[in-house]
Amino acid sequence: AAGTVPRQRPPQSDMGRRLTLLLLPLALMAAPARAEGGTAAAEEVKIEVLHLPETCSPKSKKGDLLNAHYDGFLASDGSKFYCSRTQNEGHPKWFVLGVGQVIKGLDVAMMNMCPGEKRKVTIPPSLAYGQQGYAQGKIPPNATLIFEIELYAVNKGPRSVEAFNQIDKDGDKKLSELEISHYLKEEFARDGKKRHPSAHDEILADIFKKNDHDRDGFISAKEYNVYQHDEL
Repeated sequence: AAGTVPRQRPPQSDMGRRLTLLLLPLALMAAPARAEGGTAAAEEVKIEVLHLPETCSPKSKKGDLLNAHYDGFLASDGSKFYCSRTQNEGHPKWFVLGVGQVIKGLDVAMMNMCPGEKRKVTIPPSLAYGQQGYAQGKIPPNATLIFEIELYAVNKGPRSVEAFNQIDKDGDKKLSELEISHYLKEEFARDGKKRHPSAHDEILADIFKKNDHDRDGFISAKEYNVYQHDEL
């Protein structure tokens, strides 16, 4: 619903940058996050630009695939509760902007940001973890959060028309198990990582479980494009 902070999904294992973000989006932090009703409209994210590169293009928009590092601090005492550089062997995080993969405040804070830009942003509780807080992440109730963000890349979102057409080899506007299986094999070969032989089948099954809503054995353009009402 508008004005609320969407739930986040648990982080998944690293299966290749583009592959996992195509149909199995990653979350920045695994925790449910809810805004408290009636407060979000009166509060906003404060953005301080720490560094702006000479060339600022392309600027991030809803649906874009971003790659960034960030540190999270509690505004109350300055203590750090999260550092992306200590996660996933220090690799920057990949996520889709503006679709609820992160807390609402980060979705807002990283709009119109360009590669190489650095920001310091202050996010009120209503756009973070609200009255509930997030004990596992060491975030107390009603906590204002500060993030220092460095953005590395802005790419076309994984649910774009271009991405769909890349997989839809026969052009029938729906993705078959064979087409997605072929795509997975290409992505596995591209990133060159060693995987258990069962990984392919497990990922394929998970993709259809999460996206084939009418269970007809195909992922339609409508099922695939969960951001269909947005201009990507």
